[in-house]
Amino acid sequence: MFKKHILVFFLWMFLTSKASFSQCAMCKAVVENGDTSMAEGVNNGITYLMVFPYLLIGLLFFAVYRYKKNYKN
Repeated sequence: MFKKHILVFFLWMFLTSKASFSQCAMCKAVVENGDTSMAEGVNNGITYLMVFPYLLIGLLFFAVYRYKKNYKN
């Protein structure tokens, strides 16, 4: 049952990620018309926005790991 939920989750993530690819063309067009400082700002913003979901997911998995470890004892 748990494996089925994981499979559905990853399938959902894969299917919904294709819809976000269209936004990259818009960012690229803005950066191509600007100077290098604007391009660096866009890259820093993208990095900043990408870090937090990974941190949140990492914290979630760590919390589940700690909960299961303490529950076994």
